[in-house]
Amino acid sequence: MSACNTNKSDKRLQGTWKSKDGSITLKITDKQFTMEEGVSPIPEDYFMKADTIFTSFEGNQPYTKFVIKKLDDHNLSLIMPDDSVAVDFTK
Repeated sequence: MSACNTNKSDKRLQGTWKSKDGSITLKITDKQFTMEEGVSPIPEDYFMKADTIFTSFEGNQPYTKFVIKKLDDHNLSLIMPDDSVAVDFTK
């Protein structure tokens, strides 16, 4: 799969997610990934490859990488960029 080939077929990922501690809100649509952490949120384009979400602002590289550790209809666990600890979210 090439970087320009997107895999957004998993509808469970789409929606509004809140971290369990309430400090982060993720809004994921079929085209954009927005993380709100108290600053002005910036929607980013994204694509998926296997269990990894790659985001970029207006297609610029390098991509920011988020690894999905767990995903179901109501729970999402993401390993954040530059971190080895997963952040748990609920929908």
